[in-house]
Amino acid sequence: MDILQYALRRLLAGLPLLLGVTLFSFTLMVYFGPDKTFELLGKNPTAQEIAEVRHQLGYDRPFVLRYGEYLRELATVDFGNSDSTGERVSSLLARTIPVSLALELPGFVLGNLLGIALALLAAYHRGRWPDKLIMGLSVIGMSISFLVVIFVFQIWFCTSHGLDLFPVRGWGTASLADYLRHVTVPTLAMVFVALGYNTRFYRAVIVEEMGRDHVRTARAFGAAPARLFWRDILKNCAIPVITRIVFTIPAIVIGGALLLETSFGIPGVGKAAYEAIISGDQPVLKAVVGLTTALFVIALLVADILYRAVDPRVSLE
Repeated sequence: MDILQYALRRLLAGLPLLLGVTLFSFTLMVYFGPDKTFELLGKNPTAQEIAEVRHQLGYDRPFVLRYGEYLRELATVDFGNSDSTGERVSSLLARTIPVSLALELPGFVLGNLLGIALALLAAYHRGRWPDKLIMGLSVIGMSISFLVVIFVFQIWFCTSHGLDLFPVRGWGTASLADYLRHVTVPTLAMVFVALGYNTRFYRAVIVEEMGRDHVRTARAFGAAPARLFWRDILKNCAIPVITRIVFTIPAIVIGGALLLETSFGIPGVGKAAYEAIISGDQPVLKAVVGLTTALFVIALLVADILYRAVDPRVSLE
């Protein structure tokens, strides 16, 4: 089947998921979300003034019409203006998403590459002290909250109580040196938190593959360890590795960005989402939640196509 046809079919198959998640999120975060009516009114408003403001905000419209408008906004990526700042939401996203990507991409890539490398080392020495040491440190890393890691790293690397090498807050990309100064500590925090989870997952996948009959046979016939790991183990681990990486991206883009950007004062989409939650800025909330849902559906499509690329046995039917 042609990849474009398959992609279209997968997108259509993902529509029920998209509709279900957007309906749930719309109901919780928008329809029953913050009511800005009384923020816009003075003290002791009359019933008529309340009704007028609710009409201006669209709160008196039927649920079905409001949800249909939300779907139209999501399809056109046009969510109007921010209630808090008056800025076009599309402009806000265009300004903040690149910042979040530049912030999180180094930590995401390094966290996965180091996780795979440590998992290979642990699996190769399975049951011996390197394996036990790596797994023990992984468990310790998994047990520490992301917020605690951010707080400790800020004190350690960014204040006079520690090394005082990097700025505590802010963001800059005027030059490569400026970018590295601002991205280093958030990247270290991301890698520290993700490394334990990644290493344990990848080790489990690799160890399972090492127990396959074809791997044991190749080892019995004297296959070189490096070739054995690359040809018979890593290649066959590609599908679970792709699954973890691809489906981690949507959660990282929002969840990781929200914590990092609010802690370090970085003007990305995570900080914009946090400020929208605090202020009840519904257009921004609808944009972030809706686009995150769409990103999950796209992740399903990308994962399926990558499965076929790494393993010809996987059918696109």
